Amino acid sequence: MAREARNLSQEDLAEMVDLSPSHISVIERGVKTTKLDTFVAIANALEVSADTLLVDVVEHSVLGVTNELYDMISGMKKKDQKRILNAVRAFIED
Repeated sequence: MAREARNLSQEDLAEMVDLSPSHISVIERGVKTTKLDTFVAIANALEVSADTLLVDVVEHSVLGVTNELYDMISGMKKKDQKRILNAVRAFIED
């Protein structure tokens, strides 16, 4: 999701972190885990936190969900951001 949010293809990301596109595919599909240095390189290339990349994997992510929500609404108009904030507030208060 982080790669797609930056409008990057697997080939683009692979070039940025000096891997093959097929290796990126294997990592994204969860077929194979990656070395820490590769993981860090991917996070840096995508300009996201490790939590953001692990949000679907780690049960106790510190900021992953928050970062994902921020990324989703940060480009929206302020009035739309306020609508979402009001909806979240209503949801929490119920």
